Amino acid sequence: GRKGPHDLDLFRTVLDVNLVGTFNVMRLAAEAIARHEPDGNGQRGLVVNTASIAAFEGQVGQIAYAASKAGVAGMTLTAARDLAQYGIRVVTVAPGIVDTPMMAGFSEEIRAGLAAGVTFPQRLARPEEYARLVTMIAEHDYLNGETIRMDGALRMAPR
Repeated sequence: GRKGPHDLDLFRTVLDVNLVGTFNVMRLAAEAIARHEPDGNGQRGLVVNTASIAAFEGQVGQIAYAASKAGVAGMTLTAARDLAQYGIRVVTVAPGIVDTPMMAGFSEEIRAGLAAGVTFPQRLARPEEYARLVTMIAEHDYLNGETIRMDGALRMAPR
């Protein structure tokens, strides 16, 4: 941390929310999905989790967030393997910078600076693009056990 050792309780809280929370929702959703009748190909459903590109290149000060999102990405293949016996696929989306209501609180200058770091298209992602990606994943029944980056080829610098 900036003023000594990183706060352990804060680290645990972030992991509880982002990683343990994702695992908990996934396990309960999988239980409910497994009760459905499979389709003609033995499929019952799909779980889509959300990580972040911070899982792969977390920035200074993001140790808890990056670790929690890396954990979500790390669960993906194992969860897909575990849930295959029930006909459930698992895919994770790792978005870059998305123009959410939270981003609306930033100045236009900050938002433009963030967009400038995106390779192409040089803008922030739109929430509906995330939704379209999830729809595509649902329709493409051979996608399983994969973490898909949705980031315009953005690679985060250390700062």
